[in-house]
Amino acid sequence: MILNEIAANQQIGFPILTVLTFLPLVGAVVIWLFQKDEDLIRKSAMAVAGLELFISVLLMGTFTPNSAQIQFAERTSWIPSIGVGYHLGVDGISVLFIPLTAFLTVLIMVYSWGTERHLLKPYLMSLLGLEGTMVGVFASLDLILFFVFWELMLLPSYFLIKLWGPGPQRHYAALKYVLYTLSGSVLMLVGMVLLNLNFHEAAVASRTEPLYTFDFLDLLTVPVPPKKQALIFFLMFCGFAFKAPIFPFHTWLPTALVEGPIVMSVVLAGVKLGTYGFIRFVIPLLPEASVRWLWLMAALGLVGILYGAFIALVQTDLRRLLAYASICHLGFVMLGLFALNFQGLQGGLLQMINLGFTTTGLFFMTGFLVSRTGSADLSAYGGLARHLPLLATFVLFLGLAYIGLPGTNGFVGEFLILLGAFRAHWALAAVGVLGVILGAAYFLWYYERAFFGPAAPGPQKPLHDLYPREWGIAVALSVMVLWIGLYPAPFLNMINGSVQKLVERVEQGSVAKTVPTVRKP
Repeated sequence: MILNEIAANQQIGFPILTVLTFLPLVGAVVIWLFQKDEDLIRKSAMAVAGLELFISVLLMGTFTPNSAQIQFAERTSWIPSIGVGYHLGVDGISVLFIPLTAFLTVLIMVYSWGTERHLLKPYLMSLLGLEGTMVGVFASLDLILFFVFWELMLLPSYFLIKLWGPGPQRHYAALKYVLYTLSGSVLMLVGMVLLNLNFHEAAVASRTEPLYTFDFLDLLTVPVPPKKQALIFFLMFCGFAFKAPIFPFHTWLPTALVEGPIVMSVVLAGVKLGTYGFIRFVIPLLPEASVRWLWLMAALGLVGILYGAFIALVQTDLRRLLAYASICHLGFVMLGLFALNFQGLQGGLLQMINLGFTTTGLFFMTGFLVSRTGSADLSAYGGLARHLPLLATFVLFLGLAYIGLPGTNGFVGEFLILLGAFRAHWALAAVGVLGVILGAAYFLWYYERAFFGPAAPGPQKPLHDLYPREWGIAVALSVMVLWIGLYPAPFLNMINGSVQKLVERVEQGSVAKTVPTVRKP
C-alpha cells in the first residue's frame, strides 16, 4: 500500500496543519501574558478558537474528496538518526476530526462564557492547549510525533478534571484517567518501536535508505511477519483500547465523566481518539493481524454494546447514564471498524464524527439542567417539560439522534455499521440490532420520567428556559445532526477514497511478500 502526498504549499500555499496545531498553543501562551482583565482574556480565547474554526473549515473546503491521497502534507527532518520526523498530513480518515475539534472548542468557549470564573486564565489556557494537542494527534503521520501529542493531551485534561470538576472525587478521577492512559501508552510505544525495528531489518536486507523510520507512509511499504504482527497488534491495541475506552478497559470513563466538568465530558465522550487510532494505524499497518483477530475485536464491541446498554438502563443519574451509553456506542464503532469491509469502516468512521455532535449535545443539555436544578439525578427532576419546554425539545431531538432515528446522523452511521456487520456475519448484526433496541429503551424511559413524570417532592423554584447563549449551542449541534442525517453525501465523499484504499489493504494483506520496497523520504 503506497499513499501519495500533495504538499500543503502546492495545495493551499501555506503550512495549514502547522498553523492549526500551534495556533491554540500560541494563543494559550499569549493569554498567560495578560493581566487580570477577565473580559479581555475571554474575548482573546474566543478569538483564537474562532480563528481555529475558520481555518479548519478552510481546510475541509479545500480538501479534494473521493481521494486516498495524503493532502496538505508537511515534512521535515527532526531526529534522523532514529528515523523521527515532523510529518503532518490528512486524508479522508482524519480530515473531519480537525474541524470537529475546533467546532466543539468554540461551543465549549460559549458554554463557559458566563459560568466559569474560577481560575479563568488557566482554565482557558487548558482548553486551548487541549485543542492544539488533539489537532496534533489527528494531523500527525510520524508515530513518535503522534505519541508526543497523545501524551501532551494528558496535561490539560488532568488539570481540567482535577481543578474544575464539580464532583467530590475529581482528584481520584483525574489520577485514574491519567494512569489508565499512561499504562496503555507505554505498551503502544513498545509496539511502535517494534515497527521501527522491523523496517530496519527490511532496509538492511534490501540495502536501502533510510535505515530507521517511524513514518506511517514508510512503514506501510514493509511487510510485518505474522507472528510479529500479532504481538504489535496487541501492544498497540492496549494503548488505543484504554484511551477509547472499550470494554473491559472502560472503568475510568464513568468516573471521569461524572466527577469532571461538563467541558471534559464533551471532549472525552465526543472526540473518539482511541478508535481513531485503530483505523489510522492498527488496521492499515497490521492488516493480517486485524483479520486474524476480527472475531475477538467484534466480540469486545458486542459485549460493550450490551453491557453499556444494560447498565445505562438502570441509571438514575443522567451523566452516568450517558457515560455507559458512550461505552455502548463505542462498541458499535468497534463493530463497524472490525467488520473490515467498506460499509463497516465507512459507518464506524462516520459514527465517530456523529457522536461528536449527539453525545456532546446531550452533555451540554445535561450541564444546562444541572445549572438549573443543582443535580443530574432523576430525583431532582419530574415534569420538567412544563417548565423548560425548549430545553426538553432539544434533549428529545438530540436523544433521538443518539439512538438512531431516521433522518438524523445517528441513523446513517448505525445503518452502515449494521450493514457492514451483516456482510461480515449475520450474527454480528443480530446482536448489534439488540443494542439499538436497548438504546431506545434506556433513553426514552429516562426522558419520560425526567420530563413528563411526577414533579419532584418539595418546593419548586422557578426555572428559566434556555438563554440565548445556550439556545445557540443547541441549534448549532442540531443543524449538524440534521445535515448529516438528511444529506450525508458531502461527508461520505470526503472519507470514501481513504476507506476504499484501506479495504484494499486489508484484502491484499500487508504488501507483496517479495523484496520490500522502501520509500525514500
